[in-house]
Amino acid sequence: MTRRRIASLALSAALVAGGLTGVSTTSASAATRAPSWTRNCSTVNKAYPHGVGRAKAKDRVAGKAKRRPVTTFKRSDSLYNQAMRYNKRLDADRDGIACER
Repeated sequence: MTRRRIASLALSAALVAGGLTGVSTTSASAATRAPSWTRNCSTVNKAYPHGVGRAKAKDRVAGKAKRRPVTTFKRSDSLYNQAMRYNKRLDADRDGIACER
């Protein structure tokens, strides 16, 4: 074995023995944590009062309720996709608008 390879193996063994291997896993899990505003509709509506939807989404009005469709939501494909990645329940009627009011 070369000296470089021996030094690399010795360093790896020292890190494992010292318990320092968890350093990389904690930083990786911090990067995959869900944004706080995607927790539930109350937190989404604090940041975006009328909800977040896809750029070309239209509100689906169901039932006998004579309410007008929401049109003043934040139109952003990336925000909507981020919200759906962490909490699919935010868009219960699957019309492309999360937490519409």
